[in-house]
Amino acid sequence: MEYLKSLFGNSYNKENFFLIAGPCVVENEEMPLEIATILKGICQKLSIPFIFKASYRKANRSSLHSFSGIGDTKALKAIAKVKEQLSVPVLTDVHSVEDVQMAAPFVDILQIPAFLCRQTDILLAAARTDKIVNVKKGQFVAPEAMRFVAEKIYSTGNKRLMLTERGTMFGYQDLLVDFRSVQLMKDNNCPLVIDITHSVQQPNQSNGISGGRRDLIITIAKAGVAVGFDGVFMETHPNVAEAKSDATNMLPLQEVEPLLEQLVRIRKAIL
Repeated sequence: MEYLKSLFGNSYNKENFFLIAGPCVVENEEMPLEIATILKGICQKLSIPFIFKASYRKANRSSLHSFSGIGDTKALKAIAKVKEQLSVPVLTDVHSVEDVQMAAPFVDILQIPAFLCRQTDILLAAARTDKIVNVKKGQFVAPEAMRFVAEKIYSTGNKRLMLTERGTMFGYQDLLVDFRSVQLMKDNNCPLVIDITHSVQQPNQSNGISGGRRDLIITIAKAGVAVGFDGVFMETHPNVAEAKSDATNMLPLQEVEPLLEQLVRIRKAIL
């Protein structure tokens, strides 16, 4: 996992977890830099290595009428501006082999969404860019089965992999986190990340909009750090009531710093 040091540079601190955070989707051209500036300041204060995350387009929406983006190139340039102006690594998700080729020049990390984690073509395409690849564990996939994902990535010669736990389907409209997954996925020899906001989603609601239990984010986050996940993934927004995607399960931006302060204390306690 030496690539983490090259990714974060002087901000890398193996004694602490790293943070992947940002809005669910780019809603306008100014939003990524505004949110990233605040998050970077918090992370510098707490010595947390920081990766900015934003989706340039939301391909997986419950309803045809849900917001999907401001335009691919415009959104990718807004994400790349964060890297250029703040000198922080940036991440976005991709949904097809064609998306991989389009997005790769703009970002440091390509993320494979949970529903696509078994799609061999997109995994191989992402790995062949030699970018870091973060794969979300499918809601329908056992932690042990993620070794097949790792094998696909590693088969290209790219060893720069992250795996992210984001909950397992519990019935039709809820998710549960099995915290044993951090132990069960360790043999894949890559950083393991706990997604504390998507894990509280309540998908497949009858109104076509996913619900969520924002009140459980802190519980999931504390447990994730306590059991030894290497990184924390969260989506955040300055005004969650007006967010155009995942409004019910994002953490309000003003609540990020108090939560991270608690998580840093937990991390120090378990070392």
